[in-house]
Amino acid sequence: MPRPYRPPVEPAGAPRRAPARAGGAVPPGHLLLGAVAGAHGIQGAVKIKTFTGDPAAIGDYGPLIDDLGRSHVLKVQRTVPGAVIARLDGVTDRNAAEAMRGIRFHVPRAALPEPDDDEFYHADLLGMSVVDAAGEAIGTVATVQDFGAGDVMEIRLVAGGMAWLPFTRAMVPEVDVAGRRMVAVPPEDWLLAPEPEYDGDDEGEGDDEDLDEDLDDGEDLA
Repeated sequence: MPRPYRPPVEPAGAPRRAPARAGGAVPPGHLLLGAVAGAHGIQGAVKIKTFTGDPAAIGDYGPLIDDLGRSHVLKVQRTVPGAVIARLDGVTDRNAAEAMRGIRFHVPRAALPEPDDDEFYHADLLGMSVVDAAGEAIGTVATVQDFGAGDVMEIRLVAGGMAWLPFTRAMVPEVDVAGRRMVAVPPEDWLLAPEPEYDGDDEGEGDDEDLDEDLDDGEDLA
């Protein structure tokens, strides 16, 4: 089985729907690192669903920017499956912590380390040109998702419409991040493939329904 490209951290763009809060837009070039699932305890701690390979790494990138454009200093207290318990500067009681529910945290792309060979940040792939082995344009990358069976790209086709392509070395043998171009060798019938279905609990994409469930489960008095 070909080894899929795996990103070390999940980018902005997932979850695909922002929480229902008014406020300024997050600056371009920022990646999504986590979202507040709810209050934890009575002293202002919060539970944060993380989209980093190591949940505790969310505290390693300096101040984080929320959906309203505000800066937060986060201190991780401990990890729990798929999340961390953390403290935020200025959040000192349960009411203030609960008010943070649904807020997402972002970090500038420049604050993240360069990925290893054959690893890519999803944000670096978005908008990239996709060409075939002969150099003919296929389309551009619209989204990168993981429905439980590995990363797949949603391609906006030059000919019109959308199509899904697995992001594996076999299907995408060449990725030029600096040149904003990738070479794809899809099978002949790939345009007939059905839309992938979510299967299992992925680690990074932050699917809308999955995040909503996590936010609902954020209540924790322990």
